[in-house]
Amino acid sequence: MENGGEAKWRFGAGNPAVQASGRQSLRALVTRVFDCVDRNDPRPVAPLGHGDPSAFACFRTAAADEEAVSAAALSGKHNRYSSAGGVLEARSAVAAYLSRELPYELSTGDVVVTAGCNHAIEIMMAVLASPGANVLLPRPGYPMYESRAALCGLEFRRFDLLPEKEWEVDLDGVEALADENTVAMVIVNPNNPCGCVYSYDHLAKIAETARKLGIMVISDEVYDHCAFGSKPFVPMGVFGEIAPVVTIGGISKRWMVPGWRLGWIAATDPKGVLRDKNVLESIMSYCAISVDAVTFVQGALPQIIANTDKAFFEKAMDVMREAAEICYRKVGGIECITCPHKPEGSMFVMVKLDLSCLDGIADDVDFCTQVAREESVVICPGSGLGMKNWLRITFAVDPGLLEDGMERVKSFCQRHGKAKELK
Repeated sequence: MENGGEAKWRFGAGNPAVQASGRQSLRALVTRVFDCVDRNDPRPVAPLGHGDPSAFACFRTAAADEEAVSAAALSGKHNRYSSAGGVLEARSAVAAYLSRELPYELSTGDVVVTAGCNHAIEIMMAVLASPGANVLLPRPGYPMYESRAALCGLEFRRFDLLPEKEWEVDLDGVEALADENTVAMVIVNPNNPCGCVYSYDHLAKIAETARKLGIMVISDEVYDHCAFGSKPFVPMGVFGEIAPVVTIGGISKRWMVPGWRLGWIAATDPKGVLRDKNVLESIMSYCAISVDAVTFVQGALPQIIANTDKAFFEKAMDVMREAAEICYRKVGGIECITCPHKPEGSMFVMVKLDLSCLDGIADDVDFCTQVAREESVVICPGSGLGMKNWLRITFAVDPGLLEDGMERVKSFCQRHGKAKELK
């Protein structure tokens, strides 16, 4: 600026990669669908688009957990900053919790507490983003991995989950995608968005494939024990002797408290490969320049893990099982939607949309926006998860509202269905 003239500002709209990632996020996509709901519709909105059951009384967390957080906040002992990596007592509690189902013991030093699982994803993608490296991500999959990888300049490649095989990992596809620069593959178990639970044998094959390729497995287990079908949840860390495993988890889903924003990263790696390769050191270095989980929630974590009654988890899974049954049954009665596999875990199911049965519907996004506008039902388009013309339906809502919402989807499909030709 000269002689009091117009200033010439040197900054612009910001990083275009951030803007692109924000537009492609699942939250942004579901919000755009939600914005299509007719606010004059007297019917309650059926929120079948995102996994937050905490709004419903049937999924309220245990009273003991709320009391633990309240007591921690009122104690005055947790008003200070957390150390990088988390409060030691919280890290120790997570190590003990995960060790219950592993053939080896984790130590406090194997665990880092994070501000939710999305923060854990951010950390891992940043840590792995060395020049030229790439990671293998599932399709369909949780798009936060892609967004965080892109922001870090980390190349990602997508392997398929196979609907005809209960959404198992296409391990031949994984081997075909990997090269000398591949550093990790990500699995989600129990699976968001597919609703499957991987068997012991399939997880063992994943570990063997990772060992063959010389890569780590990042196992996203935020839905740990959210399993209500024929297969029990098996932590990937069981196979840590075969290949190094980084386990991502948290309290948001099993304890039904996503707003408390507390997760973790654990090195489930008994041979110490991750430590030898300085992965743990890099994670701690990132934590030193990142946000911390809320300190009083960390302070309550040992009590939350120790004192949550088994009956709470059993009741929550009974309701989830009932909701999954309702969803699967209702989908079976809708002509333009098919479900390749009955959900057995997490809070979701992927269903295929048959556009040939419908008039005036361009794709999955168009379907979801019109359903929101006409029926006040919010569903997540599969495009946001890497599967065009599929839908992700959340059944973690009050069963009565779920049943009503699915009936509205059926009415929409009947109203927009193509007239059948008379023979």
